[in-house]
Amino acid sequence: MNPQINSLCDAAWAAFPVYQAKTNAERAAFLDEIANQIELLGDELLQTASAETNLPLPRLTGERARTCGQFRMFANLIRAEGWNAETIDAADPTRTPPKPHLRRYLVPVGPVAVFGASNFPLAYSVPGGDTASALAASCPVVVKAHPAHPKTSELCGAAITRAVEACEMPSGTFALVHGGFEEGQDLVQHPHIRAVGFTGSHSGGRALFDLASRRERPIPVYAEMGSVNPVFLFPDALTSRTAELAKGYAGSLTLGVGQFCTNPGILVAVASAALDQFLLSLVTELESAPAATMLHNGIADRYVQDTAEFASHAHLETLLQSDAAGKPALFGTTAAQFLAHPEVRQEVFGPSAVVVKCDSVHEFEAIADILEGQLTASIHFDKNEETLALGLLPTLTRIAGRIVANGWPTGVEVSPAMTHGGPYPASTDTRTTSVGTHAIDRFLRPVTLQGMPD
Repeated sequence: MNPQINSLCDAAWAAFPVYQAKTNAERAAFLDEIANQIELLGDELLQTASAETNLPLPRLTGERARTCGQFRMFANLIRAEGWNAETIDAADPTRTPPKPHLRRYLVPVGPVAVFGASNFPLAYSVPGGDTASALAASCPVVVKAHPAHPKTSELCGAAITRAVEACEMPSGTFALVHGGFEEGQDLVQHPHIRAVGFTGSHSGGRALFDLASRRERPIPVYAEMGSVNPVFLFPDALTSRTAELAKGYAGSLTLGVGQFCTNPGILVAVASAALDQFLLSLVTELESAPAATMLHNGIADRYVQDTAEFASHAHLETLLQSDAAGKPALFGTTAAQFLAHPEVRQEVFGPSAVVVKCDSVHEFEAIADILEGQLTASIHFDKNEETLALGLLPTLTRIAGRIVANGWPTGVEVSPAMTHGGPYPASTDTRTTSVGTHAIDRFLRPVTLQGMPD
């Protein structure tokens, strides 16, 4: 066991009962102070993050606002009366057998290990939603920084530590550790860690999940691992909005150089003259997308490798060849080939997509049904196609956590009604969300008191 991780986890365990005993108002003020301290970092934070990730300053400015907004959202949540309302069943001594008095409420699970993501150095990293929701739930947090942005992580970690001190929280309430797989392994397997939050690749999330399940005392891992996020274009919508849909899809596919977990990597439509025109417009839009640098060399190299592999598939037609890391790639196939060859359904992390040409809308359901769990699924339809779209909805709700109507999946609203998760392998627990106020539910567990005096 890494001595530093052992010490930090011991400190988190010691801090847990003290932090849990703080009032909702005190914890809310602490969350607000974290947001204040992050904002006080000013341009230094944005410039450091941009240098480490190649993300532009306007994007990072928006991400900082989202990050601070998450902390303030949870502060407002736990300030509100009844946010953690008890469920009470009154006693009935006259019943046979007598009914006991029952009171159910939620308690924090304990110290949480959070793993920062590479593609969001703020909103899904050290001060991200996992950290905010765990702290709101009264759980101390130990964050493993992502190695792609260590200086950004240090700045954010120092800001949270200053908030700990300013609000007189116990010193083990928050800690930051750097390292690779071994450090992550030690963190997940430490007996004082009681849950894990992760955003990243399927291989990384599954490795943590397996480690946690092999512990002597297994713990939950809430891993959000991405997906291909299919988009279904119904025929009349495609005919009436050809250019608009091509522009919208290109914008969603290339947003952030395609490095979003909600990137729409599969597009499904009926073969027609309208689809042919759509593809011409789409290729034009993608060719005109400005050149951009990916997050780091590892991601860029993998993107080049994956798109080259797709281009070599006998079952895929290359509609637009990516000639460099970060440049869009587009491939086409038939519904029959898509259903028969699972290798063409794999996620490519970057601005790459596969267009599936169907003989009719009746094939949409078979396409949706064969897909693995997804974060999102999107449908575009005209007014007269609502019945068809609704017919597809039951299948889409079985495979995805969020269904988008006449819109695009990129851009996840931080709000109480948001679900950012989905059936495996989109996430390891389909019942939860990593975005929105319900993210706090992951780090709480129910307890029932029976016959206990008020």
